[in-house]
Amino acid sequence: MLGRVMKFFSSGGVKKPKEEKPIVSIIVIVYDMVEQAKKTIISLCVDYQQGVDESDYEVIIVENESSHLMDKGFINTLPRNVHYYCRKETQPTPVYAIDFGVLKTKGRNICLMIDGARMLTPGVIRNIILGHNLFNKSVVSIPGYHLGNVLQQEAVNGGYGEETERALLDSINWPSGGYQLFDIACFSGSSRPGFFLPNYESNCISMPRDVWEALGGCDSRFDLRGGGFINLDLYKRACESLGVEHVIIPGEGTFHQFHGGVTTGGEEKQVREEYINASSEQYIKLRGQEYRGPDSKPVYLGTIPDQAQRFLHYSSEKIMKTKGLIRQEVTI
Repeated sequence: MLGRVMKFFSSGGVKKPKEEKPIVSIIVIVYDMVEQAKKTIISLCVDYQQGVDESDYEVIIVENESSHLMDKGFINTLPRNVHYYCRKETQPTPVYAIDFGVLKTKGRNICLMIDGARMLTPGVIRNIILGHNLFNKSVVSIPGYHLGNVLQQEAVNGGYGEETERALLDSINWPSGGYQLFDIACFSGSSRPGFFLPNYESNCISMPRDVWEALGGCDSRFDLRGGGFINLDLYKRACESLGVEHVIIPGEGTFHQFHGGVTTGGEEKQVREEYINASSEQYIKLRGQEYRGPDSKPVYLGTIPDQAQRFLHYSSEKIMKTKGLIRQEVTI
């Protein structure tokens, strides 16, 4: 479709190689987001994720110390494949927590969730593994969404907050309604171009360990609070790496929860804009050019649940308008 390879696969389960090491290690970075991180971790556990076993994957939670730490009682209830670490951090960037997390991994593939406030749909891990089974070097990315009808950095000005979000999740009986997250969400700013045009980042991106090592992981020179464009930079470098195949999973998603973050929280619009401008300037200084989404020709993998059909429709209209095939795109 429109110059891109479309492969929507479905399978009854994941065939894993005969080895003790997990197929994928998922690193989740947490800082001062107790309730949000708890929901993210629940969505990563095997009772929620479909078509996988505990031995297929591991989750490495790295919490940078703050005045609000995750509850030990909750941590003690986690499955055997979920490992929690708390560490002190003196720098504002998450890069050192990421490096720490990588050292704790055992998997053949490394998946980074740089923002611990991202809930997942139930087929994410299964499809990440299927994506890695497609090619020798697959970089697998999951599109991103915001809970709520509009971007949270806009909604917050109208009173959107944790109470609003709690009511939204109650309305779909989450975690029972995993795919109903699509019903109460909109594309995040970085995924706003849709499935068929370059996105700016993925908050759940997985790659073979040798690709991670060849890239040198995340660049520690992105030292602004929250890392600036550190995740965008990793996404672009990974997707454009020589010899890799970029695999997108359009039927799954990560859903950002409101937590007063550096770009989506309750800070004044001017403060957010200054931060984004500073992040952009730092990227230009380090890379010698303005940031653009990766130039890749993705393979699309998976099934599209009914709840995500409107995002597929929007994405098709978006690229058709971009190519001049229609005059006006749909809105969601």
